Amino acid sequence: PTNNNTLIHRLCHPLRRLPSTPTLSRRPPAHIRIHTTMAGQYLKGAVARGLREAGAALRKETGGEIFSRHRPKMTFLGESPFVTNDTFVAPTASVIGEVTNWDQSSVWYGAVVRADKQHPITIGFTSSIGEGSVVSTLPKNATLKTGFPPVCHVGHYVTVGAGSVLKSCRVDDLVIIGEKCTILEGSLVEANVILEPGTVVPPYARIPGGQKWGGNPAKFVANLTPEEQVSIKNTANDIHRKAKEHILDFLPIGNTYLHLEELEKQQVEAKQG
Repeated sequence: PTNNNTLIHRLCHPLRRLPSTPTLSRRPPAHIRIHTTMAGQYLKGAVARGLREAGAALRKETGGEIFSRHRPKMTFLGESPFVTNDTFVAPTASVIGEVTNWDQSSVWYGAVVRADKQHPITIGFTSSIGEGSVVSTLPKNATLKTGFPPVCHVGHYVTVGAGSVLKSCRVDDLVIIGEKCTILEGSLVEANVILEPGTVVPPYARIPGGQKWGGNPAKFVANLTPEEQVSIKNTANDIHRKAKEHILDFLPIGNTYLHLEELEKQQVEAKQG
């Protein structure tokens, strides 16, 4: 048996503690630490998302214009894109360096036309570069085996489907390039050609005019019918008409006034109600 003095000494001594007393310095188990970290990250993401949504809602309700730092047209090493008044370059597209856009051409959302390697890129009359497509050239000091400069030329009435890649190639007039096609360096696509979606034209290949090709690598499919040849130009004109609508909607002065008019209309209706 332990007397009272011994028990008091054990309880009050600074270097002693009861065996059942938990220690604060002991780390929690690994699974508890992982769940705690995940919960903290989720909470942080939820708070950030809520703040962003609240800020966007406030800007909308007050009619504030939302400005973007993205520049659709960018000068690079002294070379600026040449864009006509009726060329549509989407707000989220990027046209960089020595690029020439002919009249009625269009570069759609998320597309990149990058002539930053001292090799020019040309986009012809009523031609379009689809959403998410990339048009570029070989590096600065590269040369083609054919002896021609590694420029990238897109002719007139050419429709480049969404997600396609063109690199230092030549596409003549009146061509439809399907979605997610790839045309590599040195290759030539002659006039009046349709490439099926997903077609891959290998380097230095030649696609003869008046034909339809497809596959990876590209293979001959069929000769174009007169109706298919007519549809090539019609498709390009249809895309141009749609681009004109986008040009009119995305005014240089912005469209804040539309939000203001909507808010004023709501206030009037609230007062009348």
